[in-house]
Amino acid sequence: MKPVRILVADDHEVVRRGLRAILETREGWEVSGEAATGREAVEQAKQLKPDVVVLDLVMPEMNGLEATRRILKAVPTAEVLILTMHEPEHLMREVLAAGARGYLLKSDAGRELVAAVDALSHHVPAFTSRVVNALLEAYLEDDGHEQGAGRRQRLTSREREIVQLLAEGKTNKEVAAALDISVKTVEAHRSNVMHKLGLHSLSEIVHYAVRNKIVQA
Repeated sequence: MKPVRILVADDHEVVRRGLRAILETREGWEVSGEAATGREAVEQAKQLKPDVVVLDLVMPEMNGLEATRRILKAVPTAEVLILTMHEPEHLMREVLAAGARGYLLKSDAGRELVAAVDALSHHVPAFTSRVVNALLEAYLEDDGHEQGAGRRQRLTSREREIVQLLAEGKTNKEVAAALDISVKTVEAHRSNVMHKLGLHSLSEIVHYAVRNKIVQA
């Protein structure tokens, strides 16, 4: 039987060790790499070509959603399991849109992690019943407001990336260097974000990033 190669990405070493310990109890499974940031997860995925990536949603430098998009673009055969401590109601559709086909709360990991990775290794979606119920409730609630005026505009993946870096304390120049774009482009994106979300200062951008789980408080 072909071994299942797994990449584990979480910014806490103790969490990565715990995940590795759980996963490697399964015969034929190999944790082939670990990553502590979103960017590192993308680079590791490109090099290791894992079958399954277990990825924390809130990661330094690049959030799990953007990392998921880039990983799946580089390794289309991989499956991504988003592992997070956050309740899923307002995040599930973004996770699905990013291409991840598994979503697991950290509080459920001890019981559900092996089953979720097993399902994904066979290209079967892995969502626990309470995640599915939360997704259904969020869908129904949104459907009820579909006719309402002015649904909140969504950020693009690049805008989310810039919001995260700004919220992590980087200057426009540092953001430009990290993303290999010009300072003027960063300033334009920053202005667009503030206009789109009705924000008026950097502190409001930080608060937005924390509220929406783009960065940790």
